[in-house]
Amino acid sequence: MTPHTPAAPHPAPDVFYPIVPTAAWVARLVPLGVRTIQLRAKDISPEDARAEIAAAIAIAKPAGCRLIVNDYWQAAIDLGATDLHLGQEDLATADLAAIRRAGIALGLSTHSEDELETALAAEPAYVALGPIYETKLKAMKWAPQGLERIGAWKRRIGTLPLVAIGGITPERATAVKAAGADSIAVITDFMTAPHPEARVRLWLDWAATVRG
Repeated sequence: MTPHTPAAPHPAPDVFYPIVPTAAWVARLVPLGVRTIQLRAKDISPEDARAEIAAAIAIAKPAGCRLIVNDYWQAAIDLGATDLHLGQEDLATADLAAIRRAGIALGLSTHSEDELETALAAEPAYVALGPIYETKLKAMKWAPQGLERIGAWKRRIGTLPLVAIGGITPERATAVKAAGADSIAVITDFMTAPHPEARVRLWLDWAATVRG
């Protein structure tokens, strides 16, 4: 399989980053030293989503934290976001030319080889693969990808950053990284923890050892 040759690269997301549903969560986690965070606001109106994105940018930007906006590409452009993440359905309807003109780094979800080829055609800043392991956050139509699929994806995308997501814990993280993932995105592991901030600190400690 011929490795993909990416366009001018954007920096990879940090080796660990949390995905959160609200700007309030951004406010909770950014002070811990999180370097990248993704805002995935679901089941709210476009107006409320825009307000959440604006608030999250106002929190993350002064702290030097990279904020990835999920789904709402027009709001991301309008509000001056630097990073955007889209699923395959949103990719099909997004204005990629407008996103590029805004200088926004675009990350894309993939679950199959067909989706990977679709994503690569859009010249993304990074590709996400999931779920790596079974996840209880939501019902998934895709079976767990496993570590071997991470290696296959990395060989295909070459130097393009690869984000792994889904069912990853600190105990599994080193193996996921060794399999080829550049970054690990996490939701369930800290959101369901008795003390989410303490769990994120554990992740940050792991990330510090990986960065050296």
